[in-house]
Amino acid sequence: MAGTDEVAALKRRLGRVGVWTSTLSGEPASFEREAAAELESLGYGALWIGETPKSKEALTHAAILLGATRRLTIATGIANIWARDAVAAVNGANALAEAYDDRFVLGLGVSHAPAVSARGHDYRKPVSAMRAYLDAMDATQYEGPLPQPAPRLLAALRTRMLELAAERAHGAHPYFVTPEHTARARAALGPDPVLAPEQTVVLDTDPERARRTARRFMQLYLGLPNYTNNLRDLGWSEEDLAGGGSDALVDAIVAWGEPDTIIERVRAHLDAGADHVCVQALADTPRDMLADLRVLAQVDIVTL
Repeated sequence: MAGTDEVAALKRRLGRVGVWTSTLSGEPASFEREAAAELESLGYGALWIGETPKSKEALTHAAILLGATRRLTIATGIANIWARDAVAAVNGANALAEAYDDRFVLGLGVSHAPAVSARGHDYRKPVSAMRAYLDAMDATQYEGPLPQPAPRLLAALRTRMLELAAERAHGAHPYFVTPEHTARARAALGPDPVLAPEQTVVLDTDPERARRTARRFMQLYLGLPNYTNNLRDLGWSEEDLAGGGSDALVDAIVAWGEPDTIIERVRAHLDAGADHVCVQALADTPRDMLADLRVLAQVDIVTL
């Protein structure tokens, strides 16, 4: 595990609430720069960016956003270990950490079987693959100037990957989870490592419309065993997982309603042991997403 002082410093840099997004990647870099600068001015502590085979490459994408901000932490959520070898990952992450005053966090994940198979790799032993990747990172001798190596977090849902995150990283970044999962993750990690779950939100008070928006988002994830197996571990039934998700499951995964309702859900994660919560606002367009994040900042979500 990383040193106690390093982990404490990372928690301070992240703050209590950040933003998670995959939608900015499809926008022009000029728009992304403006968006990142605004999120910084609104008081969010970190901006987490997703990576897919169709998106901007994660480290290059992070550099665009780091260059547009002065204080905001930029984190990959997550960089796929199958998309670049361990040497490229550690060298790229350290270059960003040195160039941008330790504001870069390397979130790493094993992705999912369909995406990994499409890249020509074998997904049979994801925990072993991650352990070997971390071994290769640790064996890399970076020769550039580096006040402090880039911190790393692991995308982790179940016990073995959470334990690996506690053992070999600064902590964990769970995605598509509930506050109940956050409590379990904290127990698996122990008291010190960073725990930074993602929380999807919809600023809409109409139940039918909000749940329809949520189900469109959840459709992909309910087709991926990593997420469905985790939900089964938490006690959700096959009926809950079917048909786009039961109302109860939708409401547990996606917080919707008034801003105060969103704040209550974020606070539930913090009370369950999270150090930092990454808020993903679902909206029709990236501009609408930014508008929703402004509303949440105005009701002081960033000061929780």
